[in-house]
Amino acid sequence: MLQLHCHAREETTAMTDRAGQPTGPLAGVRVVELAGIGPGPFAGMLLGDLGADVVRVDRPAGSPLAGDPEFELTNRNKRSVLVDLKAPGGAGVVLDLVERADLLIEGYRPGVAERLGVGPAACLDRNPALVYGRMTGWGQSGPLAATAGHDIDYLALSGLLGMIGPAGGPPAVPANLLGDYAGGSLYLVVGLLAALQHARATGTGQVVDAAIVDGAAHLGTLFWGLLAENRWRDARGVNLLDGGAPCYGTYQARDGGYFAVGALEPQFYAEFARLLELGEDAPGQYDTARWPELRALIATRFASRDGAEWTAVFAGTDACVTPVLTLRQAAADAHLLARGTYPAPGGVTQPAPAPRFSATPGALRRPPARPGADTAEVARDWGVAALGEASGTGTGTAAGIGTGAGTLNVDPTNSAERHQR
Repeated sequence: MLQLHCHAREETTAMTDRAGQPTGPLAGVRVVELAGIGPGPFAGMLLGDLGADVVRVDRPAGSPLAGDPEFELTNRNKRSVLVDLKAPGGAGVVLDLVERADLLIEGYRPGVAERLGVGPAACLDRNPALVYGRMTGWGQSGPLAATAGHDIDYLALSGLLGMIGPAGGPPAVPANLLGDYAGGSLYLVVGLLAALQHARATGTGQVVDAAIVDGAAHLGTLFWGLLAENRWRDARGVNLLDGGAPCYGTYQARDGGYFAVGALEPQFYAEFARLLELGEDAPGQYDTARWPELRALIATRFASRDGAEWTAVFAGTDACVTPVLTLRQAAADAHLLARGTYPAPGGVTQPAPAPRFSATPGALRRPPARPGADTAEVARDWGVAALGEASGTGTGTAAGIGTGAGTLNVDPTNSAERHQR
């Protein structure tokens, strides 16, 4: 079990306020998260980091894709209860939680939540002010709504994947950060909080259809304007911000390390060119006809020294040059250490809550929730007697709670963890 000792700055990762209560701008907001993996749990973590009381409804059988609960960091700042939605009374227990909640996160394929008895109609009937967030890849409607997919598929259809990568080469795969988390989790959270504002003003809840393909498309708004203005070519690796411009890309040092160069503005590029010693005869920054020549020159200069030497050359300057770090290297970086960006509670390095609030800071209050470990505590705090008393193993005794009978099929093509998969 993680020990809750943070080594970051107090305003970022303080565990509780002076009264011993959770801190954060969302303190007092109650969230029900129907268990999954990927963008749904990340959205729940973000809400929990900001102070919300997030209760994760886990399946008795768990997920075949789950790892050690201690390291499932997107389940931090949550509590977990076990509910078998296919057992008699299971859906009723979830609806009891819903009655007391402000927000709900669900990520099954369209129609699955309805068949389990916890769809929007049932939940809003129990709690008309509830905001019901639906996290999917393709959305609740459209020709692809019922089909399987992954982050990379949603990016491909949105047009974003085709923008990333070298000219003449294949599209690059940006892990699952751009689709699942940027186009998915963050848009779901924005939708939930916007609808919560409306619900608190009017008493009326609603459904938030957060589709990764929509969020990913929305991330590309700037480039649709550039396309219309003929300032962006509809091809990858040939534009100002996609690696096409020599002043905006990555270069390898002699010892193999890489550097990111973002010297777009003339004054920053002048500093970059001076420190890199490009010489007065170098092609102009925006002389596009000579970009291949300029890129080769910059690459040759970087390849002439080791990474440590270039780091020293550019340190403290406005040349907009930064070493490309691995995750572990980033956690040891002096700037990020000073900001407490990567605390290590219990020896497990992880990002601190973001963004930062001056009056209501987020906090690392709880380690990742172990499935069912908080059943009794949630039953007491939320006043849901049907959750029953948790046993020593964290499983409950009430109908539909952790009995293992009639467990939900966790086929990832039919579940929250992969949106449409």
